[in-house]
Formats: sequence, C-alpha cells, structure tokens
Amino acid sequence: MGDYTVIADVGETLIKLLRDNMSDLVNPDSIDLLSPADVEGHSIRLTLFLYSVSENAYLKNREVLQEHLSGLRQPPLTVDLYYILTTYAANQIPDLTERTLEEHRILGRAMRVLYDNPILRGSVLQGNLTGVDEEFRITLNSLSMEELNKIWTSFPTSHYHPSVGYLVTPVAIDSARTVETQRVVVQKTEYYKTETRK
Repeated sequence: MGDYTVIADVGETLIKLLRDNMSDLVNPDSIDLLSPADVEGHSIRLTLFLYSVSENAYLKNREVLQEHLSGLRQPPLTVDLYYILTTYAANQIPDLTERTLEEHRILGRAMRVLYDNPILRGSVLQGNLTGVDEEFRITLNSLSMEELNKIWTSFPTSHYHPSVGYLVTPVAIDSARTVETQRVVVQKTEYYKTETRK
C-alpha cells in the first residue's frame, strides 16, 4: 500500500526505467513525464502522460484493516493508471520519412522496455516506494482510433504523433480514516450441576 504520493512515485519509476534502458538511442533528459500539449519548444523525444485514473472495480470492497488493538483503518483506494506513450523525432532531421522512422524506432524501443519489465518491484521502485514490498503490473492497453482521437483532440495545438496506451495496476492509496474501537469483553459464567440423591 502507498502514501498519497504513490501516483507520482509510479510515474517517477516508469520514467527512470525508460531513461535507464534507452540512453544509447536518445538522450535520457529528452524522456519526460509530460503532456503532449506541453512538448512545444522543448527537446523532447518521448513522453509518458497520465491521461486517466479510475477505481479498480475488483479491489473496491476490501475489508477494513486492523490498525492496532483499539483501531481500524479504512481500506485503501485502489486505482488503475492509464498512460499514453508518445514519440517525437529530433528537430534536426529534415526528411519527413526519416523523421517518422525515427519516431517508430523510439516507440519500438520504449515498448520493448515496458514489455521486458511487466512488473515494477524491488530496486526499480522510486520515490516513497523505495524499499517497499509492492508490485505494479504494466500492460499494453490497446486504444481504438476513436479513443486516440478523443485524447489528441484535447490537445488542440498539438499534432498527432505515434502513440500507444499502457495500464499500470493495482495502485493503492492508503486511507487516512481510522476508527477507534473497543474490545468486546465476554464474561464467562460457570454453571454447576447439582444432583439430588434419594
């Protein structure tokens, strides 16, 4: 389970994973956790953008947790994180076909990195997740043309670039709500059977 920073920590983990495994292809500083709407004017080659967060339906009705002898904590809010991974060619490439091919190469490498690391855990985890016994699954989230179109039309000043969707789950945000309880005491009463002799 995680603190309220867990969403940011997962984002930091994903970006470090991509930077560490793509440095021979692109400058790690050009890989950012960034909206496609904010790329203009920056030397960006790859962005990972959190475009949606939804409650995980399968882990919604979990039991309250025993906090200590006299308290209960509400179960965590468990969410699914939806990202869009987008590539950009270097501005110095004048040939349009070569620019497109460059974007495809970057996309292919990034997809391979995420495919080869389907579970985030252990020393890979960053931020407040460092040293925590947590696991997060990364899966390719196929987006239809209609879904991609909806996402990209929300960036009116940005042109479409090669993109692919990813899902990271389960991400648990600890509740801060606790309830004080008192132990139930059961008194044991002993009964004695008496016999009457004739």
